[in-house]
Parts: sequence; C-alpha cells; structure tokens
Amino acid sequence: MEMLSIEKELQGNSYPGRGIIIGRSEDGTKAVTAYFIMGRSANSRNRIFAEEGEGIRTQAFDESKLEDPSLIIYAPVRVLGNKTIVTNGDQTDTIYEGMDKQLTFEQSLRSREFEPDGPNFTPRISGIMHIGNGKYNYAMSILKSNNGNPESCSRFTFAYENPAAGEGHFIHTYKCDGNPLPSFEGEPKLIGIPDDMDAFADTLWNSLNEDNKVSLFVRYIDIETGEYETKIINKNK
Repeated sequence: MEMLSIEKELQGNSYPGRGIIIGRSEDGTKAVTAYFIMGRSANSRNRIFAEEGEGIRTQAFDESKLEDPSLIIYAPVRVLGNKTIVTNGDQTDTIYEGMDKQLTFEQSLRSREFEPDGPNFTPRISGIMHIGNGKYNYAMSILKSNNGNPESCSRFTFAYENPAAGEGHFIHTYKCDGNPLPSFEGEPKLIGIPDDMDAFADTLWNSLNEDNKVSLFVRYIDIETGEYETKIINKNK
C-alpha cells in the first residue's frame, strides 16, 4: 500500500468529518493515536475536548447554545487497563463495557451500527490499542450503511499486529463533503507517524479545514512503560 501524506489528505478534503489515526512512532518506542472532530452546523462547532480521567470527553463550549447533545456529547477516548479505546461516538462506552466482560473488540460492536442521522447515516469509526509486555497491536473498525441504505449495515474490522515503526493508519467518517455526506470507502489509509508529538499535532491541526475544524486530541504512549503524553487543541477558547 502506498504511504500517503497526511497533510495532503487533510488539505485536499474540506470535510472528512471525524477522523482516527493509530500507529507507531518512527523510533518504534511509542504507540500513537489522534482523533479530530469537525462541524458544519453551529451545534457541532460548539464543542471542545476536555480531559476526563485517562480519557477525554466532548463538552459544549457555550452551554446556552447547546441543542441536541445525543450525537455530539460523548467520551471519544477511554482507557481499560492496557487498552486504549478511541471512537467517534458513544460506542466508546459499548466497547469498554464489552471488553470489560471479556468480549472482543469486534463482538462488542455487534450491538451497534451507523448513527441514526439520515440521510447521512454517519459511520461509526472505532479503534483499540493493546499495549502489554513490550508488545503493541491495534485494530480499527467502521460500521456504515450500505451505500446510504439504512436497512443494511456493513461491518469492517482491520487488525494490525506488531505494527511497523513510523507507520500508522487513518480512517475518517466521510469520503468528502457533500449532501448527503458520502461515507468513507476502502481500508484505512497508510500514513507516516513521526517521533515528535507536538510537531505531529501541529501538522494535523494546521492541515484541517479552517472553517470546519473543531478539536484535536493526540496521545503518545510509551510501549515499554505505558506512560503517555497528551496534547489537546480546541478552536473554541
């Protein structure tokens, strides 16, 4: 698979929607993830990321302007032991609770499907990072409608064992802007992952469409120790 430039991918797409990146730093020592949200409506743009325990939660920036919270207020990132869960919706909790009961990542998501926001039927994208005993694996999932047909849910899981240093995968909700918004197609895109967290975060943030970007989360986790560093950037301040 050809390695793509994340800058070009983001700069060339005004509305990828929400996106998850998971991979391994170039020096091989860090497990890396990033999650961003974008918005076209006032309700979607009225958000920030805030730390909550070892994870994060979306919050309304201006509570007085919050409309329907059902699909925009959730915990995108939660940590369960040596597993880090990253998703674009409240299925974070579904995965957390399922895996806490010894279900697999894929089994946990069987009870969920795409979001009920027709005619877009936004895909649910999810990722799981497993770090233990100096080893690192990750998987990504997308649940989407069958070409806009809400009667049929297509489920895809992509697993990456012992990922290569300097490589990551990028999946996002929408192929591009549109009305209705077309769902992401194909397998997650191969991109490069640098060692410098701040530089990577800046690259992602500066490449997202200025009008539509809302918030960005980036985390680098030491594969040997499990210690991590986090960076959050919110457009609303």
